[in-house]
Amino acid sequence: MPGRQAKTLSAHILKRALSAAGRSTTPERDRAMVLLSVRAGLRACEIAGLEWSMVLDACGRIGRTIELRDAIAKRGSGRRIPLHPELRTALRQLRGAAPRSQHVIASARGGRLRANSVVNYFVTLYARVGAAGCSSHSGRRTFITQAARSAHRAGASLRDVQLLAGHRSIETTQGYIDGDSLAQQRLVRFL
Repeated sequence: MPGRQAKTLSAHILKRALSAAGRSTTPERDRAMVLLSVRAGLRACEIAGLEWSMVLDACGRIGRTIELRDAIAKRGSGRRIPLHPELRTALRQLRGAAPRSQHVIASARGGRLRANSVVNYFVTLYARVGAAGCSSHSGRRTFITQAARSAHRAGASLRDVQLLAGHRSIETTQGYIDGDSLAQQRLVRFL
């Protein structure tokens, strides 16, 4: 199964992807799309279905969480995801630059972007930056792996990562987490 999974993104590849997104004809939208994947762990269908009402607070400002509704999440796995500061800034910039639409990631015509269009966007983006083996799921896998590696510092558990990912099973979450051979070497030295 590991050979079939999307690769995780290195910091270098993520930086290149964000730079390429920033040079597109819709830089605010494209940057937000990358960050929704990497900093919130959203699937392509969730990015496509995300509406402003799910990210705005009662005063109409970008809130502190994404209230992902069951209707757009895989198998009704809606959840509340705290907004990473970098993503929150990108959403604020997108809100200011984009024509008003109910959808956060709108098509060029102003309507909802389809999930297949999101998948195709990521395929093209990662090919452009030389990230072989990366797909629309790479950002999600990166998010889950980084969350799992950082959980102990935040006082969180793998269960918290599972809830953020919207997985029904902890085993599914574990399958997303990439190992780190250098960390494994350091761990064995501590034994």
